[in-house]
Amino acid sequence: MASYPQIENLLRRSEAAMASREYSVRTQSAYLRWIEGFLLFHRSPHPESLTRTHAERFLEHLESRRRLAAKTRNQAASAIAFLYREILGNEAMSEVARPRNRKAAPVVLSRQEVTRVLNELRGKYWLVAALLYGTGMRLNECLSLRVKDLDFDLGQIAVRDGKGGSNRFVPMPEHLRHPLARQVDNVRRIHRRDRRNHGGWAPLPGALHRKDPRAGFELAWQHVFPTSRPTPDPATGQRGRTHLHTTAVQKEMKRAVRAAQIAKPATCHSLRHSFATQMLRDGCDIRVLQKLMGHADVRTTMIYLHTVDRLQPGLRTPIDRLIDHTRATGPITPHATPTDQEL
Repeated sequence: MASYPQIENLLRRSEAAMASREYSVRTQSAYLRWIEGFLLFHRSPHPESLTRTHAERFLEHLESRRRLAAKTRNQAASAIAFLYREILGNEAMSEVARPRNRKAAPVVLSRQEVTRVLNELRGKYWLVAALLYGTGMRLNECLSLRVKDLDFDLGQIAVRDGKGGSNRFVPMPEHLRHPLARQVDNVRRIHRRDRRNHGGWAPLPGALHRKDPRAGFELAWQHVFPTSRPTPDPATGQRGRTHLHTTAVQKEMKRAVRAAQIAKPATCHSLRHSFATQMLRDGCDIRVLQKLMGHADVRTTMIYLHTVDRLQPGLRTPIDRLIDHTRATGPITPHATPTDQEL
């Protein structure tokens, strides 16, 4: 945290306000970084002196010096807007222009490509990737799963506190039941060992650790994909395990894509895109897919309709049809095929 008392005070107030509104931990962390950077950029001005010009100057600095993507710049603008609106009681940021995000087409892997990637993964990383492709979960949603979220009797998985704070259920893939059960057995053994060593705490959402001080020691609240080493919980000081970090999985995915010799810039999120595309190709209703993906607006889900059109198997292009017709009516002349030198 910054050394200026003025900045420290505003950061504490911002953090408390975001926590009371139940912003996700990741959003809080990102907003606090942008707010601190904004205040340091202006050398800790008095809060009442902050105007729209201060915000515009900082955002222009980000755009010219750091060449941020529109999405990242908008996040910075949202963080500063939160400071102005919720902490300073100033609506000046409502008039600051924000660039529109240019949404790139999602990277989608074919079934064969997914198979090649999965063949390069092992253990928990294989299971995480298989779940992403089998359920359409976001990576953070998958890693945040608790033991209690897996319902083997009903064959479903509860996805809690997803993007926008929403909750939903997704089907548990039939072929992942046994791997998931084995993973839960592993968690149970680790938890028993940690309890014997006076640990075994799992960080709890919100203020649950105050409402139920013993809940974090229960197996039900343990993460399905725990870290390899226990650490103290900043909120309680109790020693236990949080979930596997996203960067660890992303690195393994990057390595697997490279080893599978796939030229596409595929990431963990590509498995989610691939799930949606394949579900539509298999005849899934767009509204059903919207619920499975956790989209608040069906228009977000509809981007995958374009992906399905783009990847429609068996689509014959004009040159395919021309050569088919030529072969049917007579042989292709020698000069119809380019030579190596021409290529």
